[in-house]
Amino acid sequence: STISKDSLKTSLLQLECHFTWTLEKKYVSLEALEETILDHIKFLAEYEIRDYNLLSYVNYLKNSYEEALRSLKKAEEAIQKRHPDEIDRRSLVTWGNYAWIYYHMQRYEEAQTYVSKVENSCKKLSSTAHGKTELPEIYAEQGWALLRFGRTYFERAMNCFENALRSEPNNSDFSAGYATAMYRLEGNIQMYGGEMRPCLEALKRAVELNPTDTTVVALLALELQRLNRANEGERYIEEGLQKTPDFPIFLRHAANFYRKKGEVNKAVEILKKALALTPKSVVLHHQLGLCYRFKALQLKKTRYPPREEMKNLIELAIFHFKTVIDKKPVFFSAYSDLARTYAIDKRYEEAEEIYQKVLQRNELACDEKQDVYFNYGYFQQFHMKSESKAIKYYIECLKLEIDSYARKRSSEAVETLLKQKIESGLGDATDIGTLGLVHKLNGKKQEAIECYEEAFALDPNNEEYLNALTELRLSI
Repeated sequence: STISKDSLKTSLLQLECHFTWTLEKKYVSLEALEETILDHIKFLAEYEIRDYNLLSYVNYLKNSYEEALRSLKKAEEAIQKRHPDEIDRRSLVTWGNYAWIYYHMQRYEEAQTYVSKVENSCKKLSSTAHGKTELPEIYAEQGWALLRFGRTYFERAMNCFENALRSEPNNSDFSAGYATAMYRLEGNIQMYGGEMRPCLEALKRAVELNPTDTTVVALLALELQRLNRANEGERYIEEGLQKTPDFPIFLRHAANFYRKKGEVNKAVEILKKALALTPKSVVLHHQLGLCYRFKALQLKKTRYPPREEMKNLIELAIFHFKTVIDKKPVFFSAYSDLARTYAIDKRYEEAEEIYQKVLQRNELACDEKQDVYFNYGYFQQFHMKSESKAIKYYIECLKLEIDSYARKRSSEAVETLLKQKIESGLGDATDIGTLGLVHKLNGKKQEAIECYEEAFALDPNNEEYLNALTELRLSI
């Protein structure tokens, strides 16, 4: 009956599980995420409950409801095996997911059964009566799920782990999650701008609580490297290679460390080993692409670049970047990586095609767009030798307000281009007006006014300059 369906929906929305944590599929590629979870289960069995729960939600997003139920069954088996004395407490998220999947299958009675199971357990656990259980492990499970759904959620993930740690400050899993979320946020801020929160202490704390967790050990090493303390970091990496030589997640981070250190051959060796263990890992393909492109660029700088070897490296880089984009179309930085690789080889049409492909995507975040605009502007300026197109895309980047690395570089590039043109006497009113726009977008009102006045004096019929001047003078 419809009434029970409505009241059921109300109860479902009260549950704490993947269906109420607003994990949107537009930020991930479901195929790639599923591969990641399956690899994780294979190499880190101790987190299988969490992983099977997340897998069931991914199955649901792929409309494989039966598969979703199978994943939840595996989560239940794992709970019975790992927490036989706390089945009720440990099953709340799993049961919540069951309820939602049955609801979507229009099996309302079964859905209601699981809602009741959760509500009764919550009463037994004597927390708030509404089935909103403030259990630290549920906060943590939410945090880990958020981390898997990409950078839009890093901030929320950090807050979840913070909540979990309030109840259990010495829990190594919560501590690892908190440190991981902070590390990812910081990497994001480095790329795209924002407020820094040092995560070194959080990582040290996580390693102290669980020195066998080499994933966090590797992040600590990478953080030390970021802080120009690479020698300290390298000791952790070497230790990790001893402890878990066949653990692909650690190997990936270790390779990243060596690549950033400039030991690219060592990085390639480690990545190949990791790829043999998890052949479908998108991240490994991306890292290999970066390594091969780096090697190709190094050769290009030599006096007589060995043609064959370079061609080979470029082909390898292209293969790996293409694999990334095929498997995970939302991996947006890989498009620029691929286009820039084509450009090294002067394959400009193919590069152009990739840029057009990514410029047409509408789910790019603001800072990702800036990144693409800057790279495309650079491509137009230095490869296609089209200053006008370069200027256009650098300005597109500046129009997006976020203060990112790409925006800073676009700003410098476009100012240099315009000033060179104007100072060499080749600049016209348009160039001076454009420089005015650049200053305006950068908040330099006085400089903007001067440029627009000069442009207006040269082209007194141009209303755009007059309007800009009026607006700027009013805003001072």
